[in-house]
Amino acid sequence: MIRKNRILCKVLLLAALLAGNLQVQADEVEQLLDEFNQSVSVKTANRFMLLIQQEGLYDDTVSFSDSAPADTMQQQVWYWAAEHFYDQQQYQLAVDYARKAMPLFHVDAERADCLSLISISYTRLGDYQQAAEFAKQCHEMDLKSGDADRISSSLNTLASIYLYANQPQEAEKYVMRGVEMGRETGNSARLAVLLGKAAEVYHAMGNDAEALRYVDEAHAIDRDAGREGKAAIRLAQKAAVLIGMKRYKDAEQVLAEIIPTFRKLDNRQSLGIACNKMGTTLLAQQREAEAVRFFTEAADIFHTLGDPYNEVQARRGLYETLWKSNPDEAKRQLDRFNSLKDSIYSNTSAESLARYNAEFGNDWLQLEAHKQRTAKWQAINIGVVIAVALLALAFCVWLVMRRRNRRQVAINQQLSAHLEELREQYRQLNTYYDNAMTTAKEREKQQEMCQADREFLEKAINTVNEQIYAGQVDAVGVAAELGMSLFQFRQRISAVTGETPQSFIQMLRMRRACHLLDNHPELNINEVALCCAYNDTPNFTRAFKKVFGMTPTQYQTRQKEPLSNEMTT
Repeated sequence: MIRKNRILCKVLLLAALLAGNLQVQADEVEQLLDEFNQSVSVKTANRFMLLIQQEGLYDDTVSFSDSAPADTMQQQVWYWAAEHFYDQQQYQLAVDYARKAMPLFHVDAERADCLSLISISYTRLGDYQQAAEFAKQCHEMDLKSGDADRISSSLNTLASIYLYANQPQEAEKYVMRGVEMGRETGNSARLAVLLGKAAEVYHAMGNDAEALRYVDEAHAIDRDAGREGKAAIRLAQKAAVLIGMKRYKDAEQVLAEIIPTFRKLDNRQSLGIACNKMGTTLLAQQREAEAVRFFTEAADIFHTLGDPYNEVQARRGLYETLWKSNPDEAKRQLDRFNSLKDSIYSNTSAESLARYNAEFGNDWLQLEAHKQRTAKWQAINIGVVIAVALLALAFCVWLVMRRRNRRQVAINQQLSAHLEELREQYRQLNTYYDNAMTTAKEREKQQEMCQADREFLEKAINTVNEQIYAGQVDAVGVAAELGMSLFQFRQRISAVTGETPQSFIQMLRMRRACHLLDNHPELNINEVALCCAYNDTPNFTRAFKKVFGMTPTQYQTRQKEPLSNEMTT
C-alpha cells in the first residue's frame, strides 16, 4: 500500500486547488487525525483515507472493515498523515507521525519507505545528523531488497543530505551511482529526480557546464511526461546553474516563467527556492530594490516551514541588498543569517556526517554485489564470447612464447660450445689471473697464492659460471653451492682476491659479456644480456656501462681492441 506513484496522482491535487477547497480539506484532515488519535475507529480511519486519496497522494482505494485490527489502522493513518504533512511542507509533523507509524510496520519495504520519509523531512528541517541516521537504515534495507529502483531512491536521499550539509564531493558519488541505477530501471520519474539532484551537486562543485547538461536532460523527461510541477522544479534548478554561469538575463526569464506555476500549485518550498534565485539574479544586475521583495518572500516562507538551509540564503540576500539603503535592517538580517548558519553547520553534525559517510562507504560493497546479481543474465549471454576471446588470447600467447622459447633454445645450443670453452679457460687459473688482475701488485699476489686458495678460487669461478649459464646467479647461491654461509664466502673470497662476492660475480659476468660481444656479432644486446644471467636488458646495459664506461652497443662498434686491461671491479 505504501509504495505509490505520487507524480501521476498530482492531477487530483491540482483539481482540488482549482476547486478552491484545498485549505478546507487540509483542515478536515487535521480534525480527523485529532479524532482518530483520541479514539481509534473504523469510520474515522476510512474518512481520513478517502481525503488522502482525494489529495492525490496515492491512487489506491483503501477501506477498513469493522474487524480491522487497531494497529493496522494506526499504521496506515499515521503513515499517510506523515505523507500529508510532508506534502503540506509541515516537516516536523511529518517526522512525528512517521516515527509513530514506523514500529507498526513489519515488512522491510514498507519500513524503508517510512525511514526515507523521516530522513528527507529531517533534511528539510536542517537536522542532518538525524537525517543521515534514518537514511542509513533505509539504504541498508533497500540494498537487502535488491530492488534497483528503491536503491536509487535512497541514494538520492543520501546525496541530498550531503549536499545540504555543504559536502558536494561526498554527494556526487551517491547521486551518480543513483543515476546509473535509475537508467537501468527505466523509471523516468525517478531518473528525472536523480538527474536534477546531479545538476545541483555539480553546480555546488562549480562545474556548471556538467550541471547544465544534467538539468536539461531532467527537464526534458518531466516535460515530455506532462509533469508540469516537476518540470518547473527542473527549470528552477536550471536557473541556479545559469546564475552560476553569470547568464543572469536567461535565469531571470526562466524564473519569471515558473514562479507563477509554483504559486498556482501552492508549492511553497519550490516557490521559496525560486524567489531566492530571482533575488540573486536581480542583485547580480544591481536591481536591489526588486531583489528585496523576492528575498523577503523567500525568508518568510522558509521561516514558516522551519527550513533553515534555505532561509539562511534568503537572509544573506536581504543583508546584501539592504546594507546600503537600510543598514539597521541589514544588520538584523546578518545576525539572523549567522545564527542559522551556526545551527546548520555545527561541529556535532559535521562529525556525525563524517561517521555516517564512512559507514555508507562500506555499503558500496553490498551495492556492487547487487549489481553483480542483476547483471547475471548478461554474464551468461556474453560468457561464451569472453571464453572464446580468452582462448584465442591464450593461444596467441602460447604461440609467442613457443617461438621465443625455440629461439632461446637455439641461442643456448649455439652458445653451449662457447660456454664449455669458457669453462676450460676459467679452469686455467694462471690464464684467469693474467686476464683478471691488471696491476703488478695483483700479479704478485697471484704468485704468492697457496694451493688451497687456488683450488677454492677455481671452484668459485666454475660455480659462478655454471649459475650464469643457468640464468640465475647471486652471492647467496654461490656460497650455498660451495657449502659455505654468505659470511664465510665473503671473508674467503675477499682474502683470496680482495673483492666482495658481488664484484667478483660481476667481473665474471662482464668477462662473458665481452667475449660474446667480441666473438658473436650475430647476437643482439638482449640475447647477450640473457646469456649473462640478466633478465632485464636495461639493467645489463647500466652494469656494463658502469664497468667499461660505455654501453654494449658502443662497445660493439668500437675498434676491436680487447678491454681486458680496461675493466675495473
